[in-house]
Amino acid sequence: MTLSPAWNQFLFGIYPYICLSVLLLGSLIRYDREPYSWKSDSSQVLRAKTLRWGSNLFHYGVLVVVLGHFAGFLMPESLVLWLMSPGQHQLLAMAVGGPAGAVAIIGLSLLIWRRLGDPRVRRNSRAWDISIVVMLWLQLLLGLATVPMSAQHMDGAMFERLVAYVQGVVLFHGGNALLLQGTPWVYQLHILLGFTIFLVSPFTRMVHIWSGVGSVAYLFRPYQLVRTRKRAVHS
Repeated sequence: MTLSPAWNQFLFGIYPYICLSVLLLGSLIRYDREPYSWKSDSSQVLRAKTLRWGSNLFHYGVLVVVLGHFAGFLMPESLVLWLMSPGQHQLLAMAVGGPAGAVAIIGLSLLIWRRLGDPRVRRNSRAWDISIVVMLWLQLLLGLATVPMSAQHMDGAMFERLVAYVQGVVLFHGGNALLLQGTPWVYQLHILLGFTIFLVSPFTRMVHIWSGVGSVAYLFRPYQLVRTRKRAVHS
């Protein structure tokens, strides 16, 4: 996808910081003003079996994907080059991210089918509930589409270019957007949709992910639990 220099600079040089600023400030404001909305709005009481399978697959898969992105894109370049070559780095990302993404998209597909196909769940779903899961599904699909694209050039050059871009965003490197000028459209859309998900997260049920930052809670809490009241029996 070829963009003009001005559009390339806005979409990949300015837009990411708009999205990240809204994510941080919006989340803080929501937590301050609506603390009781800081939850995922579980619908387990409605068709729990499909939720359990879909939620388990999605959360396990997406956890590996997210951790893999952090490790693969934010690890210092000097450390990566000490451990492996750029080609090996790319192959590792494909070998781990591909299967994890496939597991996550299968689980999310079950959750979307449940949310849209079950009348009871559909009636209890807000428009943003549906929109955000569709956005996540498309993001996973784009991520999977990068795997065969990356397999066409296994020298690691394109992958290292993407790594340099992500690290440049984090480290506020000037002219960072030039790294994505002329890159294949699937990479560009994957990056743009990822930042857009950050942008809308404070206004959706996705805001509850902050509760799990810095932990591996989903490894031990694969789906929402619903507490029930039990009356004590006195003899």
